Amino acid sequence: MKNSLNDRDQVVAKARLLAQDGSFLTILKRRVAYKTSSQDDPTSPAMDAYLRDEMWPYLQAMGFVCGIYPNPINGAGPFLIAERFETDARLTVLSYGHADVIRGQDDRWHDGLSPWELRQKAERVYGRGTADNKGQHSINLEALRSVLDSRGKLGFNVKLILETGEETGSPGLAAFCEQHKDRLKADLFIASDGPRIRPELPTIYGGSRGVINFELRIEARKGAHHSGNWGGLISNPGIRLAHAIATICDARGSIKLSSWRPQSLSAAVRESLCDIEVDGGEDGPKVEPEWGEPGLSPAERVYGWNSFEVLAFQTGNPSAPVNAIPGFANAHCQLRFVVGTKPETIVEDLRQHLIDAGFADVEVCDPVKPPMAATRLDPHDPWCLFAVKSIAESLGVRPGVLPNLGGSLPNDVFAEILGLPTVWVPHSYAGCNQHAPNEHMLMPIIEEGLAAMAGLFWDLGDPANEKPTPKST
Repeated sequence: MKNSLNDRDQVVAKARLLAQDGSFLTILKRRVAYKTSSQDDPTSPAMDAYLRDEMWPYLQAMGFVCGIYPNPINGAGPFLIAERFETDARLTVLSYGHADVIRGQDDRWHDGLSPWELRQKAERVYGRGTADNKGQHSINLEALRSVLDSRGKLGFNVKLILETGEETGSPGLAAFCEQHKDRLKADLFIASDGPRIRPELPTIYGGSRGVINFELRIEARKGAHHSGNWGGLISNPGIRLAHAIATICDARGSIKLSSWRPQSLSAAVRESLCDIEVDGGEDGPKVEPEWGEPGLSPAERVYGWNSFEVLAFQTGNPSAPVNAIPGFANAHCQLRFVVGTKPETIVEDLRQHLIDAGFADVEVCDPVKPPMAATRLDPHDPWCLFAVKSIAESLGVRPGVLPNLGGSLPNDVFAEILGLPTVWVPHSYAGCNQHAPNEHMLMPIIEEGLAAMAGLFWDLGDPANEKPTPKST
């Protein structure tokens, strides 16, 4: 980046100070206290209160014009759109966050911790939504405010959308953005969610793997029957279903269905992942080298390949087993997939595969939620390279670049419906317990996130910096 280095350094240092002096945690404490669990009640008063009472006045003080809108889907939570325009700005940035969190799981947190009360212990900041996603969008907005306070203007326009249903699959988000497509028009998308590759490595990713959840089920007969009288005479649905699953993937988790296997890893993807080491931190699980697709590195397996998972399996009554052959078995399963896998054929391909493999008795239930599409930004995209250069200058280390996250986000809405290059800068790490008790952020990542985003927003508004040509010009 070229000019205003002294001013840039000052705004980056100012943003860091927000973590050091407690200012950021004061804001986050208020936001964590809102019990915005979309899994419990997607239209609870807390959802509207978070948008209307917390975010609206905060954004309005920064010069945003705000509006809260109903969800196109009945029973789903509302959206907030905030817009800030500058008369001479040529660039428009769209950002995103989600106000909702998963269930609190209040009784399972460590002693002295509550999901709805922010608590700091050493480098960890605990509370539901700290990592996913209140803490992350709060970092970005505070960094934005730091630039605005220092410069007096941003140098670009900003549009922000906050949804309240990401933890239940973002119902209505695609339809809402389609309805407001002209209003949400922008040149670039920048947001934050998900984890860094490693706690100490700043990270950029350009999309996410897709995901589809479905149930496999065998209803062999009504009721259970004595295993002594009927063992060897009638089929056991638990055994049948286990063998059916074994035709989907092998004993090391490698997928067998040809239509579920990516055709190849592109040279650009391999290049971007060649030096990436996956590490969930000291409390995270360790990578098992003998699990997953053979011949691929851990980074290639999680960011460049598909993975099939059995999330839950039940036959009989596990909590009180009896000497009887159960009448049913069911398994809740999931496929995470990269660009190139056709989500519209995943279920039908599986049904045909099971029939061909001799398991016509296995019912593949239609997914309750539609699949989330896979997206990917070329690591050599000019906006990605711009972000890499900016963050490296702010933090003194080149960030790791992923073509897509291993998890799933509604990025297809922004990349495909709105047609934007998407740059995600996560401010969490894989061991943050985001969907479990004791969810937390790390203070070093909070501080680096504030600094990195302040530098990035400064650079986007600095006319001396060469940037990719905005779509609107």
